[in-house]
Parts: sequence; C-alpha cells; structure tokens
Amino acid sequence: MTHAIHVDHLNKTFAKKSALVDLELTIAPGEMVALIGASGSGKSTLLRHLAGLACCDKSNGGSVTVLGREVQASGRLNGKVRRLRADIGYIFQQFNLVNRLSVLDNVLLGCLGRMPRWRGNLGLFNTEEKQFAMESLARVGLADLAAQRASTLSGGQQQRVAIARALTQRAEVILADEPIASLDPESARKVMEILADINRRDGKTVVVTLHQVDYAMRYCPRAVALKGGRIHFDGQGSAMSSQFLNDLYGADVDTSLMFADQTRRTEVTPRLALARA
Repeated sequence: MTHAIHVDHLNKTFAKKSALVDLELTIAPGEMVALIGASGSGKSTLLRHLAGLACCDKSNGGSVTVLGREVQASGRLNGKVRRLRADIGYIFQQFNLVNRLSVLDNVLLGCLGRMPRWRGNLGLFNTEEKQFAMESLARVGLADLAAQRASTLSGGQQQRVAIARALTQRAEVILADEPIASLDPESARKVMEILADINRRDGKTVVVTLHQVDYAMRYCPRAVALKGGRIHFDGQGSAMSSQFLNDLYGADVDTSLMFADQTRRTEVTPRLALARA
C-alpha cells in the first residue's frame, strides 16, 4: 500500500464560506503528522473528512481515500463507511466516553466495529476481547482503574482511556483532534508520548491536530500547516521560520520557547510556544 491517506482536491463549504479549498494531501503508512494552524484554519474539518464524519461538497468536492479504500467522493460517503471506520481510530478533544460505564466497558466499545451488531447491542464481549482491552489499558498505564467509572477520572486519564479504546479497535490509522487542548502540561506530555509510542512501536499512522507548535515539533517528524482551508506548509517542523509562524497564527510566536532538540521524544519539558501579549 503506497498511501495510508490520500486527499484529492478536497473542498468543503459552510454557508458559502470555504472551510477547505482544493486541498491535496498524501500520508504514507507509519507516518506521524501534526496538523497545525490557527482556529478556523480547517484542521478539525479536514480530520473529520478523513474519518468520514463529514462530507465534502457535492460539486467539485474531491475525494478521500484511507488505506486504499475510498471514504468519500463528490459529496457522497462510501456506503460501507461504517466498516471502513473500524480501521480508523478517532480521538476527540472532549474524550467522548460514556460516563456511567466503567473504564473497561468504555475501552471495549472499540470492538463494536468488528463484531455483529446483535452482540454489540447486548454487550456480549468474549474473553479474547476483554483480555485485549485490558492489555490496551495497561499500555496507557490505567489497567488498575479498569473497574472505575469513567466519570471519576481526570481529563488526562479520560484521554488515555480514549486512546486505549482506539488500540482495542485495532485501528491502522489513528486521528486525534486536539487531544491535549484541555490538559495540563504533564497530562499532555503523557498523551503525546503514548501516541508517539504507538506510532513508533506499532507502526500505526497517526495524524494529530495541535495548537501547540512546540509539541508538534517535538513529537511529529512532519508538520502540515493550514490557513484559510489551504495547506501553507508541508515538511519538517524545524523548517518553519519565526516569521512564517507569526503569519500563520496572526500573533508573535517566540521561537526561543521551542525545543532546542526538535527530534522526537527528548527529555525537555514542554512549554507553550505562543507568546502572551
């Protein structure tokens, strides 16, 4: 398989306002890519189109192909998009856990796309599925909280449960939409370390939207910058100049706060990159 993700001339309009404009993007299997840009630049809109959670324009809308299968084209979702989503893990900014369920039961929901509907509706998970869910929880450091209600967890813990759910889903592509936006620095670091480990150790393709430029430069070898629904940069984050970032965000970006070593998983403590006025 040449491409994990291929976006061809994608267009999306909301109330006559262009959100994505003739966007083209190709991501190879096993890449970890950060989508960066100011609010409203099109990052989350693009991510939702990759997952088939949003549909492109009907006229000249373009197409999205994931893992060699067309997710959508010209304003129409693939009729088998539910099955396609079984291979696409989606991690939301607000976690999307079922608060009344236990941590383990939330993680087991990742199995639903690969099992008969009747068994999923009845919550009939077999021993192998439960064991793999526990292994996924152990992977994110939360196996000891398996029986605890999801509502009792901190934000960082809930996001790690969401990652464990994607692991249990056995997704080949993981899409994370602002996964650290509402987290404290230590929780954010843990979440990004886990995503980077999944990419490195399992070879999963990971695409993550981020506002924090420093995190993007630290954890993602490739950065794609969006502005006005268009791609303005695609390459190594270290190649982005201070002037470029200032233009991208419409604010001063203090590059002295970036990591001196921008290779992945250094031991430097993350700090905010955007200078405060």
